[in-house]
Amino acid sequence: MGTSQRIDRFGESMPELRGAGIWFIGMAVAFIVAGTLAVMAPFVAGLAVATLVGWLLVAGGVMHGVNAFKSEAVTRAVWQTLVGAFYMIGGLYFLAHPLIALGTLTAMLAYVLFFEAIMDAITWLATRQEDGADWLLVNTIVTALLGVLILLQWPSVSVWVIGTLVGAKLIVSGISRLMLRSAARGQRLIS
Repeated sequence: MGTSQRIDRFGESMPELRGAGIWFIGMAVAFIVAGTLAVMAPFVAGLAVATLVGWLLVAGGVMHGVNAFKSEAVTRAVWQTLVGAFYMIGGLYFLAHPLIALGTLTAMLAYVLFFEAIMDAITWLATRQEDGADWLLVNTIVTALLGVLILLQWPSVSVWVIGTLVGAKLIVSGISRLMLRSAARGQRLIS
């Protein structure tokens, strides 16, 4: 394959979106509606997220249990069983106590934001001479402040932070999908 053929492939419009049509738009609208509902009822959305995490932990526990039976080495089987039991216990606890799980997830979110801010600060230090690096510093400061604000108000913010952030993410995802579809359609009309 020649270089010109590879370049032509990269220059193509988004073929995977051409046939998506109504399904893609429907999914985007569903994201926006679900996100709006989550922002309007963040406590319910937060409990739904905590419940989802609980079920994911249970599923992870089951998968580790299955892997324990498939394992040929005894030590690997024991470790898979222990990890599976840990996931299963955590998942069942989340399902039995979703409000406590919501508080735990909120605290974890704050710590994840701190870790992200530290990583962004390291990246900024390495790239501070580059054009636009100041935006990374702004992102670092905002991320760290968000983590501090969540922890300072924890656990009371647990009833709305997770649901609101999930709702905002769904809204942004829906809008970005609509824009992506619009751009793909615009490209198709030009071609």
